[in-house]
Amino acid sequence: MTQAPTLHNLGGERFVLLTTYRRSGEPVATPVWVLPDAGAAIVSTPEGAGKLKRIQHNPNVTLQPCDRRGNVDPGSPVVEGTTEIIRDSAASEAVNRRLLRKYGAEFRIFMAIEWVLRRGNSNRVVLRISPTT
Repeated sequence: MTQAPTLHNLGGERFVLLTTYRRSGEPVATPVWVLPDAGAAIVSTPEGAGKLKRIQHNPNVTLQPCDRRGNVDPGSPVVEGTTEIIRDSAASEAVNRRLLRKYGAEFRIFMAIEWVLRRGNSNRVVLRISPTT
């Protein structure tokens, strides 16, 4: 018998599809990097990102394993969660160090591109996603 997926298990995936919701209720799915964190999942995102704005209005999200382009396998598990936004530079730096260990050069390249596109504004926030009870 297969065990139901947990947010912590999904934190071990390379990529997950994070689905947030517009005020209208319309879902918006985005592939993200993810880390496990004591029964929860951690995601880092730039300050001002669309997903962050949507989460501020509705903290309910879903996570599902995917590839880097957001493609999911039919029947892959979907886990529901509630998001806490953490705006703390020390927490963000710690998460970035963990992401660097997990993703290596890929993370460095992505951060460099983001820095250029955001004209040096590299402020990031941590999203801690806990299981919906």
